[in-house]
Amino acid sequence: MRIDDKIDEIDRYLEELISITPKDFRKYSSDIKTKAACERYFEKIVESITDLAFLIIKDKGLRSPEDDKQAFDILAEEKEISKALGDRLKAAKGMRNILAHQYGQVDDEIVFEAITREIITDAKEFISGIEKDDTDRNP
Repeated sequence: MRIDDKIDEIDRYLEELISITPKDFRKYSSDIKTKAACERYFEKIVESITDLAFLIIKDKGLRSPEDDKQAFDILAEEKEISKALGDRLKAAKGMRNILAHQYGQVDDEIVFEAITREIITDAKEFISGIEKDDTDRNP
């Protein structure tokens, strides 16, 4: 899949997540179906961001990461993204793994914060940086 296609996929997932996410935590935590759908879109967004990171690494001929989280370190080392964004995306990947594999009890408030604020902002920042870099390469 090409980089532009992956960006479009992330944008679609973000739109879906935004459209279904309740405005307040009480509504989120009391609606099991909505909560599950939000968590699933969070997982899909993080997976797509990770896929995009690998596509960028391959496209630029950078060294291959040993694992998913290292992909964000490589992009930060190569100044493709900021170290702070790389760290936040690694944390999102960790949360995605917890949600996807049901490791222990999940704190709904932390997940709600990640869904409503963090992943949307971080995904948009990641995409914006990638698109800007592409524009710089192909004026």
